[in-house]
Parts: sequence; structure tokens; C-alpha cells
Amino acid sequence: MELIDFQERASSQIAQRFIEYSANPLMVDRTTTIPFLQTLVAITGSGKTLMLADAVSQMRDGLGIAPVILWISKGRVVVSQTFENLSSGKYADNLSSFNIVPLLEVAPDHLSSADTPVLLVATVGKFAVEDSSSEDRKVYRAQLDLAEESLWDQLKKRRTEKGQRRPLIIVYDEGHNLSDLQSERLLELSPDALIVASATLSLPPRLNNVMARLRNDKGWKDEDFSTSVSSREVVLSGLVKERISIDGYITPLEPALDNLLGDLKIAQDVARDHKLPFTPKAIYVCSTNTVDGMSITEDLKRPFKERQARPILIWRHLVEVAKIKPEKIAVYCQLKFSKDSPKPSEMHLFDGGEKDYAHFTAGDYEHVIFNLGLQEGWDDPACCFAYIDKEMASARQITQVVGRVLRQPGAEHYNDPILNTAHFHIRTDEKGVFDDILRDIRKDLASEHPSITLVVKDEKTRGKRDRIDPQPPRTIPTVGIESSRALAPISRIVQSIMDFRSDAQNTVGQGSRMQVLQKVGEESEAQFEWVDVEHSNRVTARSVFRREIQRSYPGGLRRAGGPVNLVDIEEPKFDAMIELSSPAADHLRTKAQEVVSAYIQQSVIFQNDVDSPYSVGPVAIDPNSSEEFKRSLHRKYSGLNPLEVKFARALDRTQRVWARNPVGSGYSLPLLHEGKAYWPDFLVWVERAVIVIDTKGDHLLVEASASKLFEIDGAETGKRVLLRLMSEGHVEILNGTVHKRAKTGFTVWAWRNGRLQPTHCDTEKEAVETALRID
Repeated sequence: MELIDFQERASSQIAQRFIEYSANPLMVDRTTTIPFLQTLVAITGSGKTLMLADAVSQMRDGLGIAPVILWISKGRVVVSQTFENLSSGKYADNLSSFNIVPLLEVAPDHLSSADTPVLLVATVGKFAVEDSSSEDRKVYRAQLDLAEESLWDQLKKRRTEKGQRRPLIIVYDEGHNLSDLQSERLLELSPDALIVASATLSLPPRLNNVMARLRNDKGWKDEDFSTSVSSREVVLSGLVKERISIDGYITPLEPALDNLLGDLKIAQDVARDHKLPFTPKAIYVCSTNTVDGMSITEDLKRPFKERQARPILIWRHLVEVAKIKPEKIAVYCQLKFSKDSPKPSEMHLFDGGEKDYAHFTAGDYEHVIFNLGLQEGWDDPACCFAYIDKEMASARQITQVVGRVLRQPGAEHYNDPILNTAHFHIRTDEKGVFDDILRDIRKDLASEHPSITLVVKDEKTRGKRDRIDPQPPRTIPTVGIESSRALAPISRIVQSIMDFRSDAQNTVGQGSRMQVLQKVGEESEAQFEWVDVEHSNRVTARSVFRREIQRSYPGGLRRAGGPVNLVDIEEPKFDAMIELSSPAADHLRTKAQEVVSAYIQQSVIFQNDVDSPYSVGPVAIDPNSSEEFKRSLHRKYSGLNPLEVKFARALDRTQRVWARNPVGSGYSLPLLHEGKAYWPDFLVWVERAVIVIDTKGDHLLVEASASKLFEIDGAETGKRVLLRLMSEGHVEILNGTVHKRAKTGFTVWAWRNGRLQPTHCDTEKEAVETALRID
């Protein structure tokens, strides 16, 4: 799977830090290493597993001996999915040279190979116990048919046939579960690296000694321990939803369910009208057998239609009132029934927990009723709506459920905000309880999901519209990259790439020496000492070439292609095996950079008048803080900064039709030299053109003027798309530096006659007229 630019930066930072550390690691004693320690902090849905897999692959490439990777997580469901994704699923290509096996199926030869990296997948429960002699902990017992030593002892030694100890890299996914005991057990293995990933993270005290040594002896600062992923970049990439909407109820559950189902139907209709390949789904989180005013045993004796257990009440409302077909509903919890009052035959109950998980996921249900037992490991991006019942309505539990609804279907935002929003309907008993929960949720979401908009509705604001349709409908021509002229020069560059398949000299690294621990002497008097390994693991020329293209052209336009799509990457000469520090690798990196340069120089940004134009869709607003306009396509907007508000009011005083363009889901333009896209702030329709306008503060002006103003080719028929930039004050850019001659007025920037041209204006009215002027 191709990485997005922020994912590649994160994985490369982890790998590079490890390779630098492993060249001269700290030691506890002669044979025990202070492990390299790194946390990957990224919000749910950012692709942590992909980043970790890519980091592990890069770490392997820089080592002299193939490493052992112990990949662990808490839940069996998570581990099962991880094994499938890494071994044969969507991330298999990122670990193509690895032997991936469940921990308890590992054989001695898996651990003795110096050439083939092995990745062992396990739950933390396999070893995180106080008593390692426990009968149900197979990892501590010898497998007599395979080896005389326990698997745990084999992991500690992990020696090759030559007696060299293989590097051990431990990856702990869902790392918020990491405990002191688990840390103690993991450190017994003398790992070379410990990488912990989570959306929120606090390391257990047992790792304080490791951190202290790295601080004192290596001079590490707080930022050296962590690789953080920008939440804003994750949101803009389309991997997660842009918005979280919370409806609070102090009512019986039926009105809350009806409101959710009403919104769900709108979302399903929108998805169907847009011919999208998914159907929005809903989850219902509630306690399993808790009943108000009676004991569980008493409730079990009642006929099914008189029972008060929450899953039954929700199921009956969906089936009997909302008329949803039972085959679309799953109940995933240990709901109890008596012999005298069994469940209806049409109810799909999965009460076996993890044993039933595979059957549950195969059903593709649109409505899922469950307790918190389904949280970790279940990822269905089509899940956009959640009802949370009062017994489950603690702030911590709600923020945990957020992750199950936050992933974006199709990993792209759509031009209707209802599909880009995680919808929560939360029922409590008292208003004060909801207010307390809401306060805690705001605090948690601000720290965990700072770039996602939060909108709250209660009894007073629920009737206000938070999704505004455009009136009248408007379109704008799409803009893309035309790269046919880059084919020939890129082909010549690829032809000039040397074939290293038979080259035994240039494929060898120069000066990349690393030390490994090796056993010397006879078995009875065995000792260990550090010896030099002169070469690193070999990788394909293809992987070096592709990675350098990705680094040089980050891939924000991953769906629109890029320079790598113009290369015949399957050419046999890319099968050559080379070391990362070899002259061959340097040659390939240089050629990859030449390919990117040729792509940028020979491609053009053009207006596409052949394909269907972009249709302006609905926008989301905060009904409590929106402003109404007269000439805008949408009656109201919210979330504008002070400069945008000034400009929007000035636009509204003209006779032009205009629209606020939402970032991430609105109209976008490609940035050819960056491989990304950007979303201008405003769209304005004039007689012969559509003007797209961006407003920027001084601190963003240089970057914006350098990248977001250019000429768009094409537009032989219909309206032209023209770009403008507006900033406050009388501003000039000289030699790449902003010079503000005066704080008053505005500066409008345009691209005319092949150069950047600023025009100073005294008022907002004059600035708008200048921005809308067509030469």
C-alpha cells in the first residue's frame, strides 16, 4: 500500500532514528542493550499499522542481520486482523520479504535465519503474567517436538547458525494498554527497539530507567522519544471524518433512536444518489442485561416482548417501529435468554465474543447493537452513526467509541457534510449529567482530535439546521494535471538507469559498518563479543527508486497518479538486489529525483472542460455561531476567521453569486510542484469566469504566493477558472521576504503575464472589485 506523505515522514523518522542509535547503542552490561525507545502518537484512523509496518521494513533494510519483530497487541481480534493484514492483506506488499507467523507457531529455523526477517504476531496475554510457569502460558514451555528450549528462551537468545544474535524489534500496537508488568516481561528479552503506538499515550513507570539513560547518556530530549503525526494532515488526507456532531437527550430512548434513524436515512440517500460504493451504518452502544427497576433473573422470565434489557428494546424498536429488516441487524453481546422465553429466530445474536467475530464481520450488517466489548479491533469506515445509552455514557467510554465512528469510508471526503461527520446521539437521565459528560468530551477531543470540528446539539438547538443546501445549484470546471508531455523525458531517464543485477561491486555498501553480538568459543565456555558486520540487508532497486520518488513527490494526489505512474516499474532491472548505502542506491535516488523534476517541468495544470464539472454541495454549519448572507449560495456560514469574515461581507455586498469553499471536502486545485491539493477559501461566479480566492495572513503569504498562484491552461470553451490571493495591509514580497509597507488596506495578488502582481487597495470594497476584475 502506498503511503501518504505524513505517513512516510513518520515511518522514515522512526527508522532513521533507530539506525543511527543502533550504530552505537547504550548498554546495561556487555550483552544487554538499552533499547531504542520510540512512541508513535497518531489519532485513530491515521494508518498506524501501515506506518509501523513501513518503519519496520526500513529498519530491517539498515541492519546487517535480518531482525526478529515481535508485534503485539492486547485483543485477540486486533491481533487476528493484524496477522491477516500483514501476511496476506492490504499491508503484505509493505513487508514482502518478511516471514510472518503467529508467535506460538514459530519454529527454531524461523529464529536462526540471518537472511530472512521474521515477524511474530501475538497478544500480550501470551506472556504478560505474574507466574511464568502458569500451565496456560505455552510461550514459557518447551515444545519438545520442535525444540528443547521454551519459545521464550529462544526469543531471548535468537542466535543465527553462526552464533550471531539477531536484532529484536518489539512493536506494541494499541499501546495505551502497555502496563508495568508487560514492560518488565518485554525487557527480559533484551530488545534492540521498543516502538509503542497509540492515539493517546503515557508510558508505564518501568520504562523510566530506559528513558533516563537515553536522556543522560545520549542527550535525548522529550521530542526525541516521540514521532507525532499532525491531526490536521490526517483530516485533510481524507482518512478520518472532518466533524463530530453530538446530540444530547434527556428522554426515553425512542425519540433518540428516531432522530438517529432519520439522519441515517438522509445519509444513505445521499450515498445512493452519489453512487458511492458503501451504505452508511449505525451502532448502538448499551449495557447488555441491565434492567431498570427489576433484577436480571426476573427480566429473563418475561416473554420476549415484555423484556426490558436494552439490546432487546433497541432491536424491537428497529424492527417493529422503524421496519428495518432483522437480517440487517446484529446483536453482538452476551445477551441472556431463558428456555421458556428464547430469542426470536430472526434475531442475529453473536454471544460468543471473539469466537463469533468472524461470523459477525462476514454479515455486513447495517445496524450493530453491542456493549463496549466490540471496541478495539472492529473497524468499519461505513459506520457513521452511534447511539450511546445512559449506562455507557461516561466521557471516557464515549471518546473510546469515537474511534469506531471516526474512520472515513473510501478514505476521501465527499461534497456533502453528512458523509464527513461522525454522528453521536447520547441519552442521559439528567441535564447536569450530560453537561458534565460534554465538558469532559470537549477536553478529551481537543487533545486527541484537535483538528476535527465538534458541534453539540440539545433540546433547544436540535431543530436548527446544521446542513445547508446550495441555492441555486452552481458548478465549476475541474482542474487537473496533464502529464503526457512528461512521458518521453521520463522514459529516457528510466532507460539511462544502470542494470545492477550482475554487479557485485556497486551494489555493496561503502563504510556502513555495524556491530552485532556474536557467540565465540565452545559451547561449554561460550562467550559473547561485539563484531563488525560490514554490509546491510539487501533490498530491490525498485523499492529504493519508488521510495525516493515518494519522498520527492509526497503523494497527496495519490488518486490522481504522479511521476511513478509514468514509469514502467516492473522492468526486470529493478529486480536487482542492492544495499541502501551502495553506489547503486545513490544512482537510483538521483534518477528518481530526475524523474520527479521532469514530471514537474513537463506537466501542466489545465482546466478540464470535457469531464463533468464540480457541483457545489451542501455545507455544514454550527447553528449556534453562524452568520447569514444574502448573495451566497448557502444561506449561512460559520467557522470563518476575522479576515474571511471581512471578505465574505464585502463579497455579499456585490451583485455576484459566491460561496464559501470548505477545506477537505470542497473544490480543490492541484499543486503540481508539491503533489498535493489545496482548497481556496471562496468561489465567485462572474460573467466569463469563476474566480477562486484565498485569503492569507502575513505568516502564510510567502508560501501561498509561491505555490497557490499560477496560470491554468485550457478553458477553450465555457468559463475560465482564475486564481486570486488576498492579504491584509500594503504588502510586498522581495527576494522571498514579506515587507509590510503599511498595516492599512488590503493587497490583492494575481498571476498576470507570467509573473506575480500585487495591487494595493484601501478598502474591502476596492479589494473585492480588484479580485473580481478580468483582464
